[in-house]
Amino acid sequence: MSGEPPRAARWLTGTGTAIRRAAFPALQSAARRESAAVLHLRRPSGPPSGTGSGPGRPYERLEDGCAVLRVVRAVGAGGYDGYQLQGACGDLTVTCRTGPTRLMAPAVSLGMLQEKGEFPSETLRAIQHWSANQGELAEWINRIRQRHGEGLRLIVWDDTGFELPWELFWVPADEQHGLGGGLLGALLVMARWTTVHGEDEGLPRETGPCRGRVLAYLHEDMTDDGSVFSPYDHAVHDTMTPFLQALDLPMPDDRTGLVYMGCHGTYGEVVMRLTLGDRTWAEFNTRDMHVLREDRSLVCLNACHSGRFVPNHVQGEEALRGFAELFLRKGAGGCIVTAGKVGDQEARALVRRLLKEVAARPDLPITETLRDFRARAVHDFGTLAAIPTTRNDDGQVDKVGQKRVLRLLYAFMFHYYGHPRTTLRLVAGEEHSAGGGDPW
Repeated sequence: MSGEPPRAARWLTGTGTAIRRAAFPALQSAARRESAAVLHLRRPSGPPSGTGSGPGRPYERLEDGCAVLRVVRAVGAGGYDGYQLQGACGDLTVTCRTGPTRLMAPAVSLGMLQEKGEFPSETLRAIQHWSANQGELAEWINRIRQRHGEGLRLIVWDDTGFELPWELFWVPADEQHGLGGGLLGALLVMARWTTVHGEDEGLPRETGPCRGRVLAYLHEDMTDDGSVFSPYDHAVHDTMTPFLQALDLPMPDDRTGLVYMGCHGTYGEVVMRLTLGDRTWAEFNTRDMHVLREDRSLVCLNACHSGRFVPNHVQGEEALRGFAELFLRKGAGGCIVTAGKVGDQEARALVRRLLKEVAARPDLPITETLRDFRARAVHDFGTLAAIPTTRNDDGQVDKVGQKRVLRLLYAFMFHYYGHPRTTLRLVAGEEHSAGGGDPW
């Protein structure tokens, strides 16, 4: 424990009680070098897996308007853990080798937003600084925006485990071509992807709409989430074992469009510390989950840290493991997960609001709903040119300003893994329209 004052504790609680700073796992393993197989940017073999047409590598035959940004680990400057980038969108490409500005950057991670002792405004400023160091990438993003406009779809395939906040990447304006600046996830349609081990390990496949009923598990602290499902056919469980049994056994005449978990989650530096609702990653990993394989359901994990990954060296493999990879491997048509702690009521209300809007817009891809959701959060925040300071002129912490920034960061904490055109169409319950209710 350092001798620094517990700054986050003061503005969050007003008591001055210290919040324990959990160790960022990758810092403790900085000396561990990745194997030669992952030190070079590799193009995955096989067909484009639904994002393009015809044979060839994904980067060579992408569908028009689809872009891929591949991010992999590499040895950085001074031997530190770093990463390199390769982007492709038709003939518009970019390659950014590792260097002094592409190192692991724990200060920009949302994973420890309320626990690492920093003010939210400092996290946002750190992300702004990190983004400004990626000039080549920003230029490429604006070139593909100029060419494809609203039709652009970006897949960020990040296998670093560094928790880089791509949705919050600060894109500069390009006045010459009439392009406004802002935060990437609010400017364009984007999805995330991770290597799904044991599958074809290529880009996400287009599996059609996620269609059917809702199958859910809600912890007793999260029962309010059930209000989102009331217009639709749903089966909600308040204990884990019956929920998992229902997930294992598909019903032939009853498709499942959405699998939802509202519960607590934990994170640690090894895979054994990853939990959802008091069940470990390994316990989920042994389940069949035939519902996902049969119905290609959308999975939404409203739980702290559900979207975080760990390198699984302790179990003898060179692989990133996390709940997003697990559910995608089991057959999910897509996953909505959280990048960090969503423990307070405001964050929980945000994810309910997001899911309600996704369900109410069955013909719109999930990625477009997410973009609009983030864009409204930016609009509500106000100009990004005026980030609140940590303290007012009287020396007191600007609690109102910090809450504003935290609310903005929360809106960008929900990540979607899957194909950028996936939609969700839930089946109506009795006396309700199948088209969904009002968006709010």
